[in-house]
Amino acid sequence: MELKLTVNGQKIKKTTQSHYRLLDFLREDLDLTGTKEGCGAGECGTCSVFINGKLVKSCLVPAAKAEGAKIETVEGIGNPEKMSEIQKAFCATGASQCGFCIPGMVMAATSTLRNNPKANLEQIKEEMGGNICRCTGYQKIFDAVEMARDVINKEKSEKVFDEYEKPANSFIGANVKRIDAPSKVTGRLKYAADMKMPNMLHMQVLRSDRPHAKILNIDLSKAKKIEGVRGIVTCDDVPGVDNFGVFIEDQPVLAKDKVRYVGEAIVAVAADTLEQAKDAVNAIKIKYKDLPALYDPEEALKEKILIHEHYKTNLVKHIPIRKGNTEEAFKKADVIIEDEFATQPVEHAYLEPMAGVSYIDQDGVLTIVSPSQNITHHRHMMAKIMNLPIHKVRFIMSPVGGGFGGKEDMIYQGMLALLATKTRQPIKYVMTREEDIVSTAKRHPSRTKYKMGLTKEGRILAAEISMLADGGAYGCSTEGVMRKAAILGAGPYNIENLKMDTRGVYTNNTPSGAFRSFGALQTEFATESMLDIAAEKLNMDPFEIRRINAFVKGNITHTKQELNSASINTVLNELEKLASWEKGSPQSRGNSRKDMFGKDNRDACELGARLKTNGNGKRAAR
Repeated sequence: MELKLTVNGQKIKKTTQSHYRLLDFLREDLDLTGTKEGCGAGECGTCSVFINGKLVKSCLVPAAKAEGAKIETVEGIGNPEKMSEIQKAFCATGASQCGFCIPGMVMAATSTLRNNPKANLEQIKEEMGGNICRCTGYQKIFDAVEMARDVINKEKSEKVFDEYEKPANSFIGANVKRIDAPSKVTGRLKYAADMKMPNMLHMQVLRSDRPHAKILNIDLSKAKKIEGVRGIVTCDDVPGVDNFGVFIEDQPVLAKDKVRYVGEAIVAVAADTLEQAKDAVNAIKIKYKDLPALYDPEEALKEKILIHEHYKTNLVKHIPIRKGNTEEAFKKADVIIEDEFATQPVEHAYLEPMAGVSYIDQDGVLTIVSPSQNITHHRHMMAKIMNLPIHKVRFIMSPVGGGFGGKEDMIYQGMLALLATKTRQPIKYVMTREEDIVSTAKRHPSRTKYKMGLTKEGRILAAEISMLADGGAYGCSTEGVMRKAAILGAGPYNIENLKMDTRGVYTNNTPSGAFRSFGALQTEFATESMLDIAAEKLNMDPFEIRRINAFVKGNITHTKQELNSASINTVLNELEKLASWEKGSPQSRGNSRKDMFGKDNRDACELGARLKTNGNGKRAAR
């Protein structure tokens, strides 16, 4: 299919694939990789461009529909040497963090101010509602659009773009210039999916469609005959030790003997084009024998079904901590509270899906370029997997388009290495959003049983905490998560008598891994919930019950550390002041509270809460 159109002021005449979306045409045929693919479904806005002056999601537009159109991408808005006011404002406010969503945000902000040069904050929020950011919380982005608006309208000088600080002693709290911001706001920064190399092949992966099954046979005969296929690898192609993991190296590069969860990689294919690699994957036939599957972590403890037979247990890690005598302390308590808490698995939802490039360099060094959050550990594991000396393995950390712990695991790099070694050509792999969600590790779902004993004055005498976490099919970060859950789970409180147990188990669910504040979040959520329940039962202020129990300098933690300092009371005092907190029992809720609708407080949440209110819970007229 031949396309004629104008892109960033340049007339283009180019033959392209008839099934391409406009996004594919821009990225693959024109190398305009500032336009990103985050979801492929028109939800995230990372692929936003202008078509004939109108902002659209290019992942939803067939390339053929752009025939004769005028297209403007982020590269046409400005470059690092000559940025637009909006791009300068994004740099000045620190609006770009991982940077993956930012080109799309810049396009949306440009559209907003082109259509309404004097847009107020609520109008800015409304107009940019089709773009998602996973890092910032949006406030800096809104600040940037308002700053650009004021400069464009001559209400502020362009000097505001350069009001950075030179920190005297500490960078903390200082507004400093980020050296990578210009490349991010102009779309020039290359993430792994943006990279291309001569003679590069494309990788696709056949994944399990069942949770627990023996692999009886893999038939590759039809796949090998697909035109353009240059290499196919299975577990039999691993030259070294076929295991990896963050704490326990229990996961094979490609499933061997059996699969343990839906989405587990079994076969990887490299071909000249992405379409040929997909065709080859679809041509592979696998014969399975289904096995009983295990989904419940409590059932996992009964060990009637073993996920890893050679371990002879489903227990990945148990961390027990004992301090004092909880049994005796409970006898002295005026109030005893018992409850159970559960948290769900959580998808990291980083805007950049998993991607990577591998190649053998001119010196025979296996090189992996990917957004790995743990490249030194990955390098050492890869050397063992590929049976190479460490100096023959190199990892390059590409810009990370959001990670939050989700890119700590070496999920796909081993497959890239096998195919680069087998074909001696560069290999590229980019997961779809669906593939990323189904195959990568999530936050550990947990169940916590909690018993707390207190005096009528609110002092915690004893606590017994037992958390059971679903680690999924492989160990990943489970050991570290259980350790963190045990160490921090009782919160910043001086509890003299504590019994803490955290357990992580194998199941046939998607593996669980690292995710911001891992482990501590699940158990501290339970502790803080128990304190709120205790405050209600004792008719106490939630701040006050925390102050009574908060660590102070000189306290000994339940892991036997003497505290040289403790800031929890300072934090509580500042929060209480900032919130204009109305003292009293937490039974007092809703619009009757005096601390609602304060000058610095958000209004109560309601349907349409993003729209401005009068400060009394009632929406203002538009």
